[in-house]
Amino acid sequence: MADLPNCPQCNSQYTYENGSLLVCPECGHEWTLEVESGNSEENNIVKDANGNILNDGDSITIIKNLKVKGSTSDLKIGTKVKNIRLIVDGDHNIDCKIDGFGAMKLKSEFVKKL
Repeated sequence: MADLPNCPQCNSQYTYENGSLLVCPECGHEWTLEVESGNSEENNIVKDANGNILNDGDSITIIKNLKVKGSTSDLKIGTKVKNIRLIVDGDHNIDCKIDGFGAMKLKSEFVKKL
């Protein structure tokens, strides 16, 4: 039997191969062995909605109206954000400060680089 790694999400030992993917039957997480082997340089690349690579300090604009939890107002399309910071925090990968809203975390799929 192949010596497969534990699930990176729930640490289950019952992982199995399904084609080129590794699958966890307990939580349903799927991943590739290349990601598990730690090709961290490739994992840290953050791209905007158009496929442009984002870097710390870039300026971006929001491409879709976004609802803000706990606020009655939304982030409007075209809102400009300066001096972003890239982070690794679940689904959100941009940390920034937006005028009129304050500190905010955004997903890169809803922004474009200026």
